[in-house]
Amino acid sequence: MTQPRIRHIAVNVEDREASANYYESVFGMEIKLRGENGTIYLSDGYVGLALINFPDRPWGINHFGFHVDSVDAIEEQAKTTRRSPVGGAVAESWIPDPEGNRVDVTEECWPV
Repeated sequence: MTQPRIRHIAVNVEDREASANYYESVFGMEIKLRGENGTIYLSDGYVGLALINFPDRPWGINHFGFHVDSVDAIEEQAKTTRRSPVGGAVAESWIPDPEGNRVDVTEECWPV
């Protein structure tokens, strides 16, 4: 099994368009996908940045995700049960870390 790699970070922002413009103009990221729920997915060519908007959740980093060879193997290694994606997420599933933070896991590639 290859080393799992962090492939995306999701940031809960108040204004997705303004944030997307910022990351495009300052860091040269490119918009790769606009989700049906309004999420804007940008990429630097390797790592994706998902700009989400959930006003009922804290602003800032919401979760991050790994690209893995096998979601089943990660679920077994973590000794937990995977959960279904939420809010139109691209990941196939997610698991909680020991603190309850959401960690997306997917065998598919992110929109980069």
